[in-house]
Amino acid sequence: MANEQPPAGDHNVRGVSIGLTAVIVAVTEEDPRVLVARRMTHDLATPAQQGLLPPTFDTPETLPFGPFEPQHHRTLELGLRQWVTEQTGVAMRYVEQLYTFANQNRDPRELLGGPRVVSVAYLALTQETPLAGTGEAQWLSWYGFLPWEDWREGRPEVIDRVIRPALTAWIDAAPDARTARTRMERTAIAFGPVAGTGHFDLLRCLDRYELLYSAGLVKEAIRDGVIAAQAAGQTLPPTPPEQLAAARALGHSMALDNRRVLASALGRLRGKIDYRPVVFDLLPPEFTLLRLQKVVEALSGIELHKQNFRRTVIAGDLVEATGHIETSGRGRPAETYRFRRDVMQEKHDVGIPLPLPKIGG
Repeated sequence: MANEQPPAGDHNVRGVSIGLTAVIVAVTEEDPRVLVARRMTHDLATPAQQGLLPPTFDTPETLPFGPFEPQHHRTLELGLRQWVTEQTGVAMRYVEQLYTFANQNRDPRELLGGPRVVSVAYLALTQETPLAGTGEAQWLSWYGFLPWEDWREGRPEVIDRVIRPALTAWIDAAPDARTARTRMERTAIAFGPVAGTGHFDLLRCLDRYELLYSAGLVKEAIRDGVIAAQAAGQTLPPTPPEQLAAARALGHSMALDNRRVLASALGRLRGKIDYRPVVFDLLPPEFTLLRLQKVVEALSGIELHKQNFRRTVIAGDLVEATGHIETSGRGRPAETYRFRRDVMQEKHDVGIPLPLPKIGG
């Protein structure tokens, strides 16, 4: 029958499947980390995650995720918590909905007749804890997946060594002037103008990843191109060596479009630093101002001026002294502080303004 519908709870017959994805962030030893899983067997798991494909074709590394099962999950968030606990052993505290990802072919198996996978992504901040569960979970460095976002030691060398030349070649290869102009504009928005003065917009993390994907410079773009060719019954020529070299230099890949989800989460977090006290969820109840600064630097990807940072935090009434001294850390003993939760009732915006790194810096 033309109007026949898939049976309830059937994830992979046709139509739409709903997935639940968690971006779980911690900052440990000045390193921003994200929780990644590698093994799962549910209906939405990729062949690599099920151990059916060699990792040379597709990585099994993914953000913790699983299908929404209406017969078992009373709410989306409860379903997410179940999958995260099962795969990683982590019991999340506060989570917030990040975004709903529903682009066509975001799961490349859709090209081969699979369902459209709509993923509802959530963001959670925590402190790094030991892991358990069935997913072979690990805490991995955030900037290992997005290396062009880390400006803490100045302009990342991968931008000038790999990204700029590759994007210039992509612009030059445009089939017409209009396309070349569009590519040039996208490059300027994402990474700043090639010449002259300007600033690197810390919040455009998603724009940068999507630009690199469009230019075929990340491993996921190469993988999806192969799958698209298979679906069309075509055989692609070998990937050019320079394209493969660029993809290897631009960080670790993730299954499906999880690096896109990760870039979205980074942009959201950086934006919230300016007006919400999100960084305090990554800290113990008592902390030094240096520890607080290192957490802000880790998330923002930029180095901050020590005295200016302290003046901003103290003038904003964000913290209060505990009267205790920390002696176990490196360097001289330092006074500890705690977050002033009352400040959220006193002020509309409770955050830490971030400077913008210069393009030529």
